[in-house]
Amino acid sequence: MYSPIGHPNTKRIVKMKQQQRLPFMALVPAVGIFVFAFVVRAAYNVLGAKDYYPLHDSATYQSIAFNILHEHCYCLHSQLPTVDRAPLWPAIIAAIYGALGSQDHYVRFFLCVVGAATCLLIYFFAKDLFGKGIGILAGLIGTIYPFLFIYDAWLYTESLYIFLLLALCYTLYRLQIKPHWGLMALSGVLIALLAFTRPNGLALLPVFLVWIFIMWRTKMLPGTQVIKGAIIVSVVSLALIAPWTIRNYTVTHALIPLAVGDGKVLLGAYNDQTADPTYQNGRYLGIWIIPDESTPAIAQKFPSKDLCSGPCEVQRDNTYRYYAEQWMQTHLDKMPYMLGLHFVNTWQATSQEADLPINRFPDRPISKFVVMLMEIITPIVLILAACGLAATWKRWRYLLFIYFLILMTVAQSIVLYGIPRFRAPLEPMFIILAAGAIWWLTGWLNKRRPALQNASVRQEKTPISVSAQRQK
Repeated sequence: MYSPIGHPNTKRIVKMKQQQRLPFMALVPAVGIFVFAFVVRAAYNVLGAKDYYPLHDSATYQSIAFNILHEHCYCLHSQLPTVDRAPLWPAIIAAIYGALGSQDHYVRFFLCVVGAATCLLIYFFAKDLFGKGIGILAGLIGTIYPFLFIYDAWLYTESLYIFLLLALCYTLYRLQIKPHWGLMALSGVLIALLAFTRPNGLALLPVFLVWIFIMWRTKMLPGTQVIKGAIIVSVVSLALIAPWTIRNYTVTHALIPLAVGDGKVLLGAYNDQTADPTYQNGRYLGIWIIPDESTPAIAQKFPSKDLCSGPCEVQRDNTYRYYAEQWMQTHLDKMPYMLGLHFVNTWQATSQEADLPINRFPDRPISKFVVMLMEIITPIVLILAACGLAATWKRWRYLLFIYFLILMTVAQSIVLYGIPRFRAPLEPMFIILAAGAIWWLTGWLNKRRPALQNASVRQEKTPISVSAQRQK
């Protein structure tokens, strides 16, 4: 009987089928990481965030979203335009509520998708830097790392900002490998989206310009690509931000690129209560207290937040900033201590955020389990990330933008105040650096293995040769 095995056409068909399988097999780790990450986040929402409803900043974002939907006004209170918050997150909440209904769990499941996409980016980034195996390990760490998935169960901006910032880092990495105008335009879009999510995201544009200048000086990018990249990224990001800046000027008659708020943050961080270790048993030491409570005499000069429109918000923020600066100038002896507390508090292994489900519902078994997980995994990841900074130094050009982000974020935490939430944008980068430490360690062990094997062989041969000599 004739057998087709070995026939040229058969070999070609087999090869084509193998090539068709390769793309699917290459997607298996990525799909697996995304699905696993989503399941972890969805389970945490179902078990840990049951009966959750927005409070604090979450309630503010939701109020703006409701006014966008029902009043067609970017307002905290009906028909009182606000510049208190950056616009992207309230707009997303409004879009989800408009499409699916005004239930916050729809938004939280959207964040589960965003968080799973972050884990996917961690996998791709680490795979490109350190290989497929390390990439899979980094992606899996991201799926169960508490300081990533806890931010997918409330209505704050952390999860969205984390994803967008990591996407920017990965886009710039790909830009180094293969410069293309499309990646430059995408970088500009991402910087604008980051600024629309948090006002301090606008600081990423000058950081990018410094980064791309160093890429030119180190010959990682040719001069023509550097000039093109600087122009495209700047024009795209500023062109997207400009309409909102014009809107803010129309509302307030002041130059507010995105939103106010730094005055409120500074006054809440620098006051007698946050500097007093005996106040509330030191619970707020070196952290933040809302000005209504920390400095009520100053806060009462203005209407409540629901009645304070754009111009009022600008004046209030400037006043808060003035009094915060006054406190710092009159308490210079306490400033080193305060700044030190800010730095130390940034690296806490657990979070005291009042609106997190683990703190809203602390008696639930899932909350206790997550806190235990945070206390175990967080120090390990942070220590490995610190080791990864040294282990990956030879690849500093590919990680330079991440280094800049770490410095910028830590500096902001020291100047403002330090809590684990403020380091949230860095968490995926810590996982990637931790993966770099594991990559270096496995490489070192692989290099040592032949020497260890040779040593063991010599030890096995030595007794035989000695006994042979004695017999002679």
